[in-house]
Amino acid sequence: MFAVLHCAFARSRFHALALALCVAAPVAFASGVLPLEQRIAEIRELNRFVPERALPKLEALEAEARNAPLAQRIEFLNQLAMARHGLGHHGQSFTLANELIALGREYDHAGALAKGFLMQGYSAFAQHRPSEAHRLVWEAEKLANTTDDIDLRVRAAISSGESHAEEGNLPSALERLQSAAALARKQGEPVHVVMALNSLVRLYAQMREPEKGFVLLDEALAAAEKARSPGRMATIRNAEYGLAIDTGQRERALRALQEGLALERSIGATKRVAVSLINLSDFYLKTGAYKQAAGYAEQAVAAARPLNDRKLDATAHLNLGQAYLGTGRLADGKRQIELGMAGYEEIGDKPELQNALVEYGLALERVGDLPGALQAYHRERKISNELFERRRQQAMLDLQEKYEGDKKQRQIELLRSENLIKSTEIDNRRLQQRVWWLLVAVFALTATVVGLLYRKVRHANAQLHEKNRELKQQSVRDPLTGLYNRRHFLEYMRALPAAEQQDNGGALFLLDVDHFKNINDTYGHAAGDAVLTTIAARLCEILRETDMIVRWGGEEFLAYLPTAPAGKAGLDEVAGRILAGVGATVVDHGGTALSVNVSIGYAPFPLSVGKQNLAWERVVNLVDMALYLAKSHGRNRAYGVRGFADDRLASIDAIEQNLEHAWRAGQVELSVVMGEREPLKAANG
Repeated sequence: MFAVLHCAFARSRFHALALALCVAAPVAFASGVLPLEQRIAEIRELNRFVPERALPKLEALEAEARNAPLAQRIEFLNQLAMARHGLGHHGQSFTLANELIALGREYDHAGALAKGFLMQGYSAFAQHRPSEAHRLVWEAEKLANTTDDIDLRVRAAISSGESHAEEGNLPSALERLQSAAALARKQGEPVHVVMALNSLVRLYAQMREPEKGFVLLDEALAAAEKARSPGRMATIRNAEYGLAIDTGQRERALRALQEGLALERSIGATKRVAVSLINLSDFYLKTGAYKQAAGYAEQAVAAARPLNDRKLDATAHLNLGQAYLGTGRLADGKRQIELGMAGYEEIGDKPELQNALVEYGLALERVGDLPGALQAYHRERKISNELFERRRQQAMLDLQEKYEGDKKQRQIELLRSENLIKSTEIDNRRLQQRVWWLLVAVFALTATVVGLLYRKVRHANAQLHEKNRELKQQSVRDPLTGLYNRRHFLEYMRALPAAEQQDNGGALFLLDVDHFKNINDTYGHAAGDAVLTTIAARLCEILRETDMIVRWGGEEFLAYLPTAPAGKAGLDEVAGRILAGVGATVVDHGGTALSVNVSIGYAPFPLSVGKQNLAWERVVNLVDMALYLAKSHGRNRAYGVRGFADDRLASIDAIEQNLEHAWRAGQVELSVVMGEREPLKAANG
């Protein structure tokens, strides 16, 4: 699965930086012969790629290093923290980073502070706290730039650029990485040049400008050869793989991967070997060579097992499961994929778990296991809704924080006003004692001040009322599209009187944007947001003002029509109008015209079995099942539940479990409305 490259290699930028900002072949030295500073420097080169071999050497120096001069003590703690981090001992790494920060504050040493903050950033990112990690790295960069430590400044600039890229701020990422490359070239140290160019090549791949990345490869390879570093050469080959696979140069991509793997094995970089094996299995999965993919994935599982890296191990199992499914070993494939997803659940990486479930469902659909695909679909929907709710709650917290800040500012202004009043009263009493003939003027001045203060309080109250109104509006509206949110719809339906729920003539429509993940992966999340806001506006034009339109989940919309066109054909006409209206919409994103379609499930509401009306929750569930049928039967179409053919045969529990089977068995009547044009073809749905 393509997610392997991102999970184990491209997305974990801090992890990759801490593990592999790069390695040279191990250098032998005689302990006690060379100065401590030089021995630490030689271990540092080993520590880049083979921390399991560097750690014992560092521990052997600990007693001497902790009593050494400040500069050597700082670098020793930094390397010890890096080794612990590379081995997955994040708690110990964080404690060592705190030691560095304490030394920096005690001796006012900017370099120690910067190294401590960088290590804390790497640990935070490895433990899935990206916002905290980015903040720490940017603080470290400011401190590093006040020192003359070129190695630290280059590493901090690279980490800063990677942080901006993680947050989607590609212009800032490019500026920081270009400055790191310029600093490295000016200094002339080949190791620094490779570090900066390696990150810059990866950024150009992320920016979808591979031709610029290819231009830098030759310079990076020449610098790695000059540094005599097989490890650095391996990192450049891995970057070359990313560019080649993105541009369809499969032979070049395979050759780069194999050369990188050979280099990593030559220096004993076990974790990098495991990553390359995962990428090789991923490559053969892309080409449909499932037997070769299984072979490399099995090697990857064995290589990752002893490394104390749960994410790496989970990714290897996912690739192995995909390969087994491709070779027809369904039970083995499912077991391996469940092991991989259990790993993502254990470390709390919900976005990667969601991606894994999407690809799992597609793989099961390809091999004809539709019940398994449906189960994966529902698991993915649940996680998608959880992530959506988390983002919505964060938006609410941000708004609340802003509101609290405004409230505190108003309180400060009121306190200042009260102090002004008290001051004025004191001045009045003094003036009364000294000059009685100014009494009238003082009263007039006081009245003027009080009037001004009264107007100010009224203005503050009006602003408070407006903020309260905005907060209430935000609680029922989706921040991105302006539509009602899921919580508002649930509260509305629960509060709807039973008598109104029994009225005939309403309907529920559930829509899902086709190939939305492919849009996000290809054009970025900003394009995905543009698609969602455009579709939301189009639905408001297509449907009536009395219809409630809800952002149901990440790329799902729900429409509740209190009244719908008469007759069963009326709902089919509404579905066709939505398909045609959305399909005719073109989203302009950065000069690129994007065409999108939707799949729809719908049903009348209320919906009855015999003389009993179904609860609205069950109707929504049936509509969701109809939506899944629309997606699994080709997308850009609508499936509508008309009713139940024979109430005596109808079992709602059985129908909810497998709507398609119930339809084929004649237990339920469905309408099928096709879109007016072919749906968008994409690799992921």
